[in-house]
Amino acid sequence: MGLTGADLKLPEAGWGAALLNRTRSSVGKRWTDYSETHDDQGRKNRLAEEVRLVPIPPQLLTILRQHIDTFGTAEDGRLFTKERGGVDGSSTYYRVWQEARALALPPAAVASPLAARPYDLRHSALSTWLNSGVDTTEVVERAGNSVEVLLSRYAKCIDGRQEIANGKIEELSREYE
Repeated sequence: MGLTGADLKLPEAGWGAALLNRTRSSVGKRWTDYSETHDDQGRKNRLAEEVRLVPIPPQLLTILRQHIDTFGTAEDGRLFTKERGGVDGSSTYYRVWQEARALALPPAAVASPLAARPYDLRHSALSTWLNSGVDTTEVVERAGNSVEVLLSRYAKCIDGRQEIANGKIEELSREYE
């Protein structure tokens, strides 16, 4: 991950922001220009100078501040680093995710495909925002996707939302009686 302390706006209160302008994809040494496992590049399908502002909710702001206070940053400013300053591999993130998932979810959910990969958090967040009534255009802006991609890939049903949807549909139906 290429996120640095300089990419973050962390006010004392309220919402913060991350300014995203590049990625550090894990692609393998033979696929990078410099024989490194991570390719430092701009965001896909974006101009090199394009920056996307992503709001950071207060709860995450607190976690990020605690992380920086506890671990600091790497020499190049990256937030997430190995003990000796290197870039964590995707296998590390996956292993930690599996351990956290087993601690956070009930056994039946752990045995299911629910939140099987860290990337599934993105699906969950975008679906949750849409289900909570956040305007599609705002979700698109925060996610950095088109409306088409958002609705075809990320707009999923959230567990337990069917009853809420049923209630809204019944209420609307009563208005027409």
